[in-house]
Amino acid sequence: MPVFKKTYDFLAGEILLFDKELEWTSFDVVNRVRYILCRKLGIKKMKVGHAGTLDPLATGLVILCTGKATKKIEELQLGEKEYLATIKIGATTPSFDLETEEDSTSDYSHVTKEILEEAVQKFIGEIDQIPPVFSAVKVKGRRAFDYARNGEDVKLSAKRIVIDKIDIEKFDLPEVKLRITCGKGTYIRALARDIGEELQCGAYLTALERTRIGNYSITDAFKVNYFLENLTLNETI
Repeated sequence: MPVFKKTYDFLAGEILLFDKELEWTSFDVVNRVRYILCRKLGIKKMKVGHAGTLDPLATGLVILCTGKATKKIEELQLGEKEYLATIKIGATTPSFDLETEEDSTSDYSHVTKEILEEAVQKFIGEIDQIPPVFSAVKVKGRRAFDYARNGEDVKLSAKRIVIDKIDIEKFDLPEVKLRITCGKGTYIRALARDIGEELQCGAYLTALERTRIGNYSITDAFKVNYFLENLTLNETI
């Protein structure tokens, strides 16, 4: 259980750890925290930024920096990430997650734990990954998801990423749970797609939790509303 600091100096700079709620965007977290802190401190403006976007359909660790600590955001973004990903085997969706309905199903009876272990090992190391079309990647000045949601075709270029480790936490077909350690810029939805293709039956992401960024862990993170509701002026400077 995370504990409150005795004093906070939000203007001088604080690094805050939050456990993002499902369907919140990372910017929702930033905007909520900035608004309440400004009200509590009786000020009109404060610098607040996040160190790494987390999709609305994902939960888990989001790092916020306030005041002068926003200068550390770029450094924090480079930290190694750890995720717990639940993947459904034998089906696909256009968005590679639950944002869209299933558009295909396939027989997955050939998939064993040993076959899955062999498949995921092929994605360890430096690999080229094509981002999801339902993503914020910019193409000709527009976000890729704008094209995708309008039914327009869009082609994205592969990007070099690093995946350090993939462990199978649970094998209960059609769902499996993987613990993934990776570098900046990795799309876990795209990894689910690629694993499905390797298994020759399709797959997509049904749940995702970010558990670590660098040395910062989800175990030290507050729920946003709990933090803001229990933070008093006596605990701020």
